[in-house]
Amino acid sequence: MVDISEKDVVERIAVAEGKIYLNKKTIEKILKKQIKKGDVLTTAEISAINAVKKTPDLILMCHQIPITNVDVHFEIDEKENSITAWVKVKAIAKTGVEMEALTGVCIALLTIWDMVKYIEKDEKGQYRTTKINDIRVIEKTKKEQ
Repeated sequence: MVDISEKDVVERIAVAEGKIYLNKKTIEKILKKQIKKGDVLTTAEISAINAVKKTPDLILMCHQIPITNVDVHFEIDEKENSITAWVKVKAIAKTGVEMEALTGVCIALLTIWDMVKYIEKDEKGQYRTTKINDIRVIEKTKKEQ
């Protein structure tokens, strides 16, 4: 692990985003709340928050950080049949929170996939059009105390 003991404790914020592409029928069922496993976006939001808190358990060289806030937002684009997930993580800490934000986005998108996979599979059980793309950190800030 990297030694961060000499770094200052400051407010750190990171925002990450990613996108999942689904079939038109799947997007329609999500919007109408007709998914068998339940409310997709609410479940994905809770999963993202949980993933942020568990990041050091998943990415072994990450420090445990006292998370002070997690915001999760989704946008459905019916034209391209996609859902974009944004996760904003805030902490007062000695190291950044970008891994936490990225982990939150990844788990949010995987949760969506899991909840709709029964609709997304083709007749041979394959996912021909379902894909996750464009996962990245879009903002990282540090505010001195």
